[in-house]
Amino acid sequence: MLQVKNLTITHKKDNRVLLDKFNLILNDGDKCAIIGEEGNGKSTLLKLIVNEELVDDYVDFSGEIIRNNNVIGYLAQELKPEEKAKTIYEFMCELPMFFELTPQELADAGRKLNLTVELFYSEQKMGELSGGEKIKLQLARLMLMRPNVLLLDEPSNDLDIDSLRWLEQFINDAKIPVLYISHDETLLENTANKIVHLEQLKRKQECKYTVEKAGYRDYVNRRISGLAHQEQVARKERAEYDKQQEKFRQIQQKVEHAQNVISRQNPSGGRLLKKSMHRIKAYEARFEKEYENMTEIPETEDAIFIKFGEKAYMPAGKTVLEYELPKLTVEDRVLARDIFLRIKGPEKVCIIGRNGCGKTTLLRKIAEELLKRKDIKASYMPQNYEELLNFDLTPVKFLSETGDKEETSRIRTYLGSMKYTPDEMLHKIGDLSGGQKAKLLLLKMSMSGSDVLILDEPTRNFSPLSGPVIRDMLKGFGGTIITISHDRKYIKEVADVVYELTESGLKVFEGEL
Repeated sequence: MLQVKNLTITHKKDNRVLLDKFNLILNDGDKCAIIGEEGNGKSTLLKLIVNEELVDDYVDFSGEIIRNNNVIGYLAQELKPEEKAKTIYEFMCELPMFFELTPQELADAGRKLNLTVELFYSEQKMGELSGGEKIKLQLARLMLMRPNVLLLDEPSNDLDIDSLRWLEQFINDAKIPVLYISHDETLLENTANKIVHLEQLKRKQECKYTVEKAGYRDYVNRRISGLAHQEQVARKERAEYDKQQEKFRQIQQKVEHAQNVISRQNPSGGRLLKKSMHRIKAYEARFEKEYENMTEIPETEDAIFIKFGEKAYMPAGKTVLEYELPKLTVEDRVLARDIFLRIKGPEKVCIIGRNGCGKTTLLRKIAEELLKRKDIKASYMPQNYEELLNFDLTPVKFLSETGDKEETSRIRTYLGSMKYTPDEMLHKIGDLSGGQKAKLLLLKMSMSGSDVLILDEPTRNFSPLSGPVIRDMLKGFGGTIITISHDRKYIKEVADVVYELTESGLKVFEGEL
């Protein structure tokens, strides 16, 4: 068992309370998913449970974390720079028991993740691996630790579809508590039996948390239904209250008018009016009490909102891309041969494939070709945001072209629609969460008037509650989309055609997602 008692977390930079008096008990068999919008403190909570030193430089906290001498297996959202510089062998050697494991034990761990034993001893740098390969190696190292509590920060990021299915099975089969963050709605629906929902309300001035023993879809449906009912009751009570108030005001005005015109020769009438005014004052006090006890209109943290590419248009007959590549290589390795891809009009194309097969390398090559074209306006969202984002700039500076007052005001309005607070608009981009960085890139694309979007894992850092908004936004885009994704809901709802990258090129995918 792992327990968190009365935990309060406050951000040092803007003194914002992320969590207030938070309580959580994790028992064996709990598959507890943490959900919430970007920047709400989900990763901070996981880090704090693992080791206070991981967050000491940017938050203050109080409360108690009872770990009960548990061996905690922790998967961070990103590798540290020094870990990226290590070879795979050096990375595995950081696990003390690595040298005690038999080749068979290593083979068993690797086989579950489609990793060879030889890879564990490779001299290849961790930073050179694909996103999915990095996640798999970290998961393999965690499994070999034999932990009795698992804390996983975005374990589904960049995993291919087969590995996602394995991860779902892994979480479901775990006898130990698993506390995890994921933006993959399908994975959440298939695994979670307990939900922790972190919210920041009133423009991030007030925090709220909910802990509920429920599956993800049940929780979301009950929440939507409960909030709708609460709002209906609250609005009905307010409408009734307004009617009562109007009636009360009419009576009050009549009595006040009568008091003003009554003659001094009618003292009994004056006494009656005085009693009437006392009754009116009593009604007023009662109405105020009723107002205080009314059902509250629910305060919720809405998903992001942005009107994206409203004017984007691509004629159906236009050839957007006709791409041929005899060999796709990384350094000396040939990953695929005889690649051919033709895209016409406003097609929405998705490329899938196993981790390390070269999808990101291929998409980057396609982007290089399309970005220099003059007959289209293309924009590219890489998997690694550092390729396009200057982490020392603020969001406002990054989006600015002219820097004039009118443009700055417009940018602030757009950022507000993406749920940035005024403070966050002036934070360095490097201090923002992965989801907030992704929002910036999408916003830049929207402002640029692009009619071709090249997207590498576009939904990977958005909360599951924002996922439907992002999918609807891209589904309604009038231009062309070329994307890599392992997000099964995105593929089903947005993609017109799905290609699988194999060693012998791109093949139309007709399998089950």
